[in-house]
Amino acid sequence: MESGSILETIGHEIIGVMAPVSICMLLVVLLVYTVYNPSATAAAGTTIRSAANLVYLESPTDSTVQKLEGAILNAFVFVVLITLVTFLMFLLYYYRFNNFLIYYTRFSVFTILSAMGSSILISIIQRFNIPIDAITFYILLFNFTVLGTISVFSNGIPIILKQSTMVGLGVTVAAWFSRLPEWTTWVVLVALALYDLAAVLAPGGPLKLLVELASSREEELPALVYESRPNVGRNGGARESSLGILVSAGIGMSSDTNNNNGSVELQELLRNVDRSNGTEIQEREQLMIAVDQSGRSNGGEIEEVREDAGETSPLMGGDDSNGSSSCNDDNRLSQRNERVGIEIEEIDPRGIKLGMGDFIFYSVLVGRAAMYDLMTVYACYLAIISGLGCTLILLSVCRHALPALPISITLGVIFYFLTRLFMEPFVVGASTNLMMF
Repeated sequence: MESGSILETIGHEIIGVMAPVSICMLLVVLLVYTVYNPSATAAAGTTIRSAANLVYLESPTDSTVQKLEGAILNAFVFVVLITLVTFLMFLLYYYRFNNFLIYYTRFSVFTILSAMGSSILISIIQRFNIPIDAITFYILLFNFTVLGTISVFSNGIPIILKQSTMVGLGVTVAAWFSRLPEWTTWVVLVALALYDLAAVLAPGGPLKLLVELASSREEELPALVYESRPNVGRNGGARESSLGILVSAGIGMSSDTNNNNGSVELQELLRNVDRSNGTEIQEREQLMIAVDQSGRSNGGEIEEVREDAGETSPLMGGDDSNGSSSCNDDNRLSQRNERVGIEIEEIDPRGIKLGMGDFIFYSVLVGRAAMYDLMTVYACYLAIISGLGCTLILLSVCRHALPALPISITLGVIFYFLTRLFMEPFVVGASTNLMMF
C-alpha cells in the first residue's frame, strides 16, 4: 500500500476525536466558570469526598508540605484502587462474566447520570434562578437518565446521539472531579498519566492484558469507549466492508456430458455493509463456478457474481490455446489480490477509539485551570490538543493500543505552571503599564 502523508491518512479520524474532546473541555470550563464559584467554595471550606481523596482532606490552613504529602498519599491510594478494579475486570472478562460486566457498566452510567447529573442540574438551577418544581425536575431527570443509558448501549440508536451521550458523561464526571482540592488534583493527574503509561505498555499491565485478550477473542470490551466512526467513506460514499475472501473451494465435474459449460453454485455470503453508520445491511453475494469441460486441467474459470452491481470479475482462469489471454488473466488476478490487500489494511469501520477516562481527565485539567484564569485555560487546551495529536500520529505509526493520557497531561501540567508563573505576570504587567509588545 502506498503511504502518503500521515495527516492525509488519519486526518478525518483526528478531527473525529479532537472535536468531541474540545466540546467536552469547553462545556466543563463553562460549568466551572459560571456555575461553580472557586472563591466562594474556598471561603466556605467545603471539600467533596470522593475516591480521589479518601485519605487526606485538604484544608486552606494546612502548610505546603502537608498539602503535598496528603496529595501524594491520595494519588497513591486512588491509583491502587484503579489497578485493583482493572485487574478484577480482567479476571471477570477472562472467565467470560461478560453479562455481569455489561450490567455493571449500565448501572454505572445510570448512577452517574442520575446522581452526579442531578447535582450539576441543581447547581445550574440555583445559579440562574430557573423556576421549576420538584415533580417536573425529577420527571425530566428520569427521562434524561433512561434515554442516556439506552443510547450508550443500544445498537439501534443513531451514532450522533450515542456520541453526544458519551460527551455528556465525560462532562458530568469531569465537572464533579474539578471540585477536588488543587494540590490533590494536580498530583492525581500526574499519577494517572504514569499509571496509564504502565498499564498499557508494560508487560503484564492490566489494560494491555484486557486489550490483548479482547483482540484474541475478536470481541468488543464491555467498557465505555468513544468511537469516532466515520459517516462517509473516502470516496464520498458509504464505506462498506466488501472483503469477500474465498478460503477454499472444491471443484466437482459435471456428470452431464451434453453441456460444455456447467455452473455450480457454491454458496451465498452475507456481508455486513455500511457498519460505519452503526447499521448492518445484509447484501447477497453469489460465487458461481463455470466449469469448462474442455479445460479440466486448468481447473475451469471462477467468477464472482454480485447481484447488487451486476458485474463479474475473474479470479482465476486459463486457456492453453491463447497465451495472451492467460497473461491478461494473471495480471488481473495480481491486481485484484493487491486491491483486496489494500482494503484489508485500510478498512476500519469503527475508527479510532478513545476511553472515557481520557475525556474526563483532559477536562479536569482544563476545569482546574479555569479556576485560576482564562489565559491558563487557553494554554492547557492547546497543550492537550497538541499532545492528543502526537498520540494519534504515533498510533498510526505503531498500529497498536497506546495510552492517551501521558503526553497530553504532561504538556498540560507544564504549560499550566509556565503560564501561571511566568506568562501571566508578564502579560498582566505589560497590560497594566500600557506597554506594546
